[in-house]
Amino acid sequence: MWNSSVISNSFVFHIYSRYVKYVIKQSGRHFSSGTKAVTPRSTDPTKPSIIKLKPITPARRECYLVDLSLVYTGPPVKELAYYIPRTGGRDNSGHITVHHRGGGFRGLYRMIDFKRTLYEGMRSVVQRIEYDPYRTGFVALLKHYSPDGQPHPLEGQLSYIICPQGLSVGTEITSNRQEPVDIKPGNATLLKYLPAGIFVHNIETHAGDGGILCRAAGTFAKIVTTHPDDNVALLRLASKELRKVPLDCMATIGKVSNPEHKNEKLGSAGRMREKGRRPHVRGVAMNPVDHPHGGGEGRTSGGRPSVSAWGKPTKCGYKTRRRSKKNPFIVERRPSVYPFPRMN
Repeated sequence: MWNSSVISNSFVFHIYSRYVKYVIKQSGRHFSSGTKAVTPRSTDPTKPSIIKLKPITPARRECYLVDLSLVYTGPPVKELAYYIPRTGGRDNSGHITVHHRGGGFRGLYRMIDFKRTLYEGMRSVVQRIEYDPYRTGFVALLKHYSPDGQPHPLEGQLSYIICPQGLSVGTEITSNRQEPVDIKPGNATLLKYLPAGIFVHNIETHAGDGGILCRAAGTFAKIVTTHPDDNVALLRLASKELRKVPLDCMATIGKVSNPEHKNEKLGSAGRMREKGRRPHVRGVAMNPVDHPHGGGEGRTSGGRPSVSAWGKPTKCGYKTRRRSKKNPFIVERRPSVYPFPRMN
């Protein structure tokens, strides 16, 4: 029999803490299945639904997340990923030059093939659809094979691309600059080979530079018309902007995956810190040494028109935008949310 006098308080506390951790772990397993879909339950990994977590904490009560149960969330291919050094918003002197940055999860950056030219003409088979911590959309892992069955120096190589909606594991896609391709999500070719009315993403603005436009989750552009005489295509972006793009630029067919990303609600400040975003402190909550609005007895409104930390007016119509030349590629600007016209 154990003698109660022999058991120390630290030992009892250790056993109790282990028991509490075990109970919390088991309750987490129990409640993790208590989620429900806010949008219709999806079986397509490229268009997941929004789920609401079971409200066992105040943060989870207001949390709406994208369902990642159908997407690969494990480690990436080692040869196609690397760590990006974090700066925390500091420059080489250690001074803060970009505020509200710091910390966050140290994710691996996936090297994405934006040009789609290295494996041009080869058969590319989708191995998996993967979550990328550096993107709002998903990425697809491709394995490349010889198009005619003959030995090829790049056969068996792997690469990442931005995953379009409707792509599934085992689907075969291709990219080609010399001739048209089948109109299906994931295929890439020049704009001059694509018909009007289809949706594209990962669009180049200069031939050979790689995709620049429409790379975020759910974004796309619609080919309005093509003008072979002027060597341009008119694209209507998701922002309603009408833009000219040269016909010899590459584009990928389809819309970017994860369209429900815009409906996510993180629910807590801790999730923002995990993304590397620090709190935005108001000037009136600071001391006079830190901000022109700081100090004062009790709650004050600043005592002067709103200014930045360096004394520059931030409201009252104070213009800070530089006048620049009109962009010749923009035919029609996106609708302005301001009461005055947007400058080109």
